[in-house]
Amino acid sequence: MIPKEPLEEIKRRYEEVTQALSDPEVAADPKRLAELGREHASLRAVVEAIEAYERLLAEQESLRELIRTESDPELIRMARHELEELEERLPAVEEDLRLRLIPQDEMDRRNAIVEIRAGTGGDEAALFAGDLFRMYSRFAERKGWKLEVLDASPGTVGGFKEIIFSLKGPDVYGTMKYESGVHRVQRVPATESQGRIHTSAASVVVLPEAEEVDVEIRPEDLRIDVFRASGPGGQHVNRTESAVRITHVPTGIVVACQDEKSQHQNREKALRILRARLYELEQERQRAERDAVRRASIKTGDRSAKIRTYNFPQDRVTDHRLEGDLKNWPLHRIIEGELDELINALRTAEHAERLAQLKA
Repeated sequence: MIPKEPLEEIKRRYEEVTQALSDPEVAADPKRLAELGREHASLRAVVEAIEAYERLLAEQESLRELIRTESDPELIRMARHELEELEERLPAVEEDLRLRLIPQDEMDRRNAIVEIRAGTGGDEAALFAGDLFRMYSRFAERKGWKLEVLDASPGTVGGFKEIIFSLKGPDVYGTMKYESGVHRVQRVPATESQGRIHTSAASVVVLPEAEEVDVEIRPEDLRIDVFRASGPGGQHVNRTESAVRITHVPTGIVVACQDEKSQHQNREKALRILRARLYELEQERQRAERDAVRRASIKTGDRSAKIRTYNFPQDRVTDHRLEGDLKNWPLHRIIEGELDELINALRTAEHAERLAQLKA
């Protein structure tokens, strides 16, 4: 049984946040309002789970009391049957609540910016990067998320040398963060004339999209250059300096966008990417200061590690962070964007590890 004290504390905090959201002073502070709004949404889900758990406990006690005091054999029989059913359901409800009590990362509820870059493998790596983009596009469609391409550099024979896009919807970053890392493919490339299997790779970086209240970007810290876009796009490509390159001087981060015909639109997209990278940089610094050991132990996808292999000849995707029967998945489903079960397995493994740490 879960102790009552932490549950009561969560409910008290939920009431405090609910009241604070109606405070005029909070409403006048956009950053504070955004923070409390996110906390309120997170706490509401936990409070609903607590109430469901407490209802079951109250019903359990009521049925036990009925069995102890009732003299009618038929009512006792029915009460015992209901009690058996309830006690079969109770462990799952309790475990679900325990997982919800694990402190969640505030960033999980944010939108995300995803960067896919071709790695080792030349043209085949660019084609694979295109396959990954298609996979995530289909996954986003299934989830009802909005996808917007922010910048793209096409490969010479197809696919992408690099593509950056945003995803908007509920819990996007908390879902997509498990995709960060190096993805490896094993197959016969379209460019291979002798039928030999090649191994290529592409890297995926998933960043939480920062809000304007999260990151202050001072105009004097930016160097903005404009240039003519290259690649497909019509006559404006060679006539108009619509492409934008922004350099954040204090950190040296450089972002370039040329997808839009308008210089203004490219500038706005570049600023969104820059804001996300600066936010991630600050979050990484804070996490390292707080607990470098814990950060390394949670398997959310180290960007330097090969997290997944896509073996086309064997129609198999192997996620190297999972074990046993959950390690391998049918490639034809995964590559079509059916990622829910795989990501849920990664999330469950992470939660189990964090739960074990809390119990230790």
